Amino acid sequence: MAKKDRNGSWFKEAMSLPETGPALRRYFVNTMFDSTFAVLGIIIGSALSFDADKGLVVATIITSCVALAISTGTSVYEAETLEQSRRMDEIGRAMLRPVEETNLGKASKASAALIALFNSIAPLVSGAIIVSPFLLLDEGTLLVAAEVAIALAIVLLFITGFIMGRISEKNPWWKGLRMALVGLGAFVVCYLIGGAV
Repeated sequence: MAKKDRNGSWFKEAMSLPETGPALRRYFVNTMFDSTFAVLGIIIGSALSFDADKGLVVATIITSCVALAISTGTSVYEAETLEQSRRMDEIGRAMLRPVEETNLGKASKASAALIALFNSIAPLVSGAIIVSPFLLLDEGTLLVAAEVAIALAIVLLFITGFIMGRISEKNPWWKGLRMALVGLGAFVVCYLIGGAV
């Protein structure tokens, strides 16, 4: 029970800072957008090739998303730790004493960890959704699986754009449509590059 209380306290400490919520949303949405594009490129480069192999496609998507999760999670943690540390230093100078071990300092550290954790989840969510057709459909339907996966990627981009629109208080439908169109444009460009190579 004590462990559960500590975990709940850790989360509450992180969310107590006003900048945590917006940063969570911002990083998660941006990373979801980037990772969806990355997986879309993998599908175009491997699943739509002449000698496509289902196992290789699935392995490439999964390993790439895990690598993205580790990379983005680490980079965001380092960036947020630096920013939070600078903020705590400024507050400490204003208060004429260190604040790292105070409740505010602990909340700041928890905030950086929570933001990084949520950010690292985004590529895993994106990859799990887009790879699902390859796992659910038979080997002989690789082209169909690729087409479904591409459609899922475009839908994810629309949803990501929609959420970005809601966060920025812009027209979410227009923002979602723009992101979907960008995804379609990227698909066409990458497909043409793949066909020319």
